[in-house]
Amino acid sequence: MAKILCVLYDDPVDGYPATYARDDLPVLDGYPGGQTLPTPSAVDFTPGKLLGSVSGELGLRTFLEAAGHTLVVTSDKEGDGSAFDRELADADVVISQPFWPAYLTAERIERAPNLKLAITAGIGSDHVDLDAAIRHGVTVAEVTYCNSISVAEHVVMMILSLVRNYLPSNKWVLDGGWNIADCVARSYDLEGMDVGTVAAGRIGLAVLRRLAPFDVRLHYTDRHRLPREVEEELNLTWHPSTADMVPVCDVVTINAPLHPETEGMFDDKLIASMKRGAYLINTARAKICDRDAVVRALESGRLAGYAGDVWYPQPAPADHPWRSMPHHGMTPHISGSSLSAQTRYAAGTREILECWLEGKPIRDEYLIVQGGHLAGAGAHSYSTKS
Repeated sequence: MAKILCVLYDDPVDGYPATYARDDLPVLDGYPGGQTLPTPSAVDFTPGKLLGSVSGELGLRTFLEAAGHTLVVTSDKEGDGSAFDRELADADVVISQPFWPAYLTAERIERAPNLKLAITAGIGSDHVDLDAAIRHGVTVAEVTYCNSISVAEHVVMMILSLVRNYLPSNKWVLDGGWNIADCVARSYDLEGMDVGTVAAGRIGLAVLRRLAPFDVRLHYTDRHRLPREVEEELNLTWHPSTADMVPVCDVVTINAPLHPETEGMFDDKLIASMKRGAYLINTARAKICDRDAVVRALESGRLAGYAGDVWYPQPAPADHPWRSMPHHGMTPHISGSSLSAQTRYAAGTREILECWLEGKPIRDEYLIVQGGHLAGAGAHSYSTKS
């Protein structure tokens, strides 16, 4: 029998919800491009419920305990003597989310001799040391595409909120004011702007498709160029590198995975090459940007705004400078954890577990590391240090 250790974020401060804002979710037939939604044998949860917090347990307890397995769920993941470290010692499987990552460092993997599978309930497995997973024969899998559209919607929302100065304007209302001049002094139309994405995979391409109706000029850079018919359909301009693209853009959105090639990419030098007054949106990973370079660019006016929902570390400490820098639209890491997305990534997590426990192949598109090397989606999206 297996021990599954699941690290999830805390319940709402007022307790686990008794009711929800909506009674149901739209039913999706599949993902763009033809990939099917998760296909577990069954689910033991109601779609639309809060599944990503500790009480939600990703809907896994009944399924696992009925089969004789042990499920441990905790939000205590950092610090000396954390529940994560204590329980990891004899865990066979670790499940974590990008929004509340259980950082599976090389040291932690070394101290977990039974560990065979690390599942990301969501997308983005950079909180796992992939080189260490490769060395120790740990399979790494994530629920590819489960929340790609969720994140793309969040990106579009953040672009509009920055360009239109939405958040400061809303605050004037909350504070009882009617200060129109203050609201519009930093408000512009998105129409006619040049918008570029760093990476045009599932999320980046979905962002481009959603922005096309706004009558903007669309740009992208990616190490895998899109098919010509897609470029022509969306009137895309391809750039061979990020450095080539960002000087022409009014808005840049980062939709790339974090790996050695992207870490620290947006530093002082690259940001200095952007248009004065450009906007930068990062829902990918915080370490793609130099933390302090972003602060300096906002304070100097080089950037007109920065928005994102990814931080390092996560959760971000109270004194993290991105909390207090000017002209930002930061949120906690929520873009891919809507109740709609949770339904899909909980189902996908169970599908991966069912395959692994029954000795069946895990979908190729879910695999990041297997058999001592990058595999599946991981071979397409990631690079390693070795």
